[in-house]
Amino acid sequence: MGNEVSYTCSSIAERLRRNSYPGRGIVLGISRDGMNAVIAYFTMGRSVNSRNRIFINDGMAIKNKAFDISKLSDPTNVIYDPIRILDNMTIVTNGNQTDTIFDFISIDNSFEDALTSRTFEDDPPNYTPRISGIVEIAAGKAKYKLSILKSMDGDPSSALRFFFNFDEPVSGTGHFIHTYSGDGDPLPSFEGEPKLVEICSDIDEFTDAIWSSLNEDNKVSLATRFISLETGKTETRIENKLG
Repeated sequence: MGNEVSYTCSSIAERLRRNSYPGRGIVLGISRDGMNAVIAYFTMGRSVNSRNRIFINDGMAIKNKAFDISKLSDPTNVIYDPIRILDNMTIVTNGNQTDTIFDFISIDNSFEDALTSRTFEDDPPNYTPRISGIVEIAAGKAKYKLSILKSMDGDPSSALRFFFNFDEPVSGTGHFIHTYSGDGDPLPSFEGEPKLVEICSDIDEFTDAIWSSLNEDNKVSLATRFISLETGKTETRIENKLG
């Protein structure tokens, strides 16, 4: 086989199986057949409040809702719209910065401008990173960006903001960023650049590779979306542990 690349969804599955608690994660990329921009966003949880959530496909947007409203103790950082659409752009994040990005871009500011106005979550001692992505499709091509806002080694007085641009993505590949590098107390933040992963051409295979590889006790919800580079038509899958 040598250095031949297997264009399946196995690499994202392998990464997830090695990490019992990546937290919340974003995958952006291009399908192997070069026909679709690809998005995935998943949530995990260790508390009753975090696990009491489901994704709902509300037209073009994906919403995060409480499954049992009587068990929702605190909506902060757990109830938000992870995916929103603005013209030819799809915004995906792990918090209410989705709305910040949408609002900034709506008045001709940038993805970077929006996130420079935000910081990590106020949830000591974890100070959970805010991860965000945006996919833009024009003239049959896609480009995307990823970002992470995190504290410096758990110090809340110092915010670090990282931005990664992928202007010429390659078919069959994507990039994966998540909030935590593993389980722990406090939870250790993601480190380094977004991880290169393989992207297959079938949305059901892609969805199953992620959902079946997330830790069974901690996984909460998953949304995947393929966006046709030719027509802009979207195809979406949602998996919820509850409901």
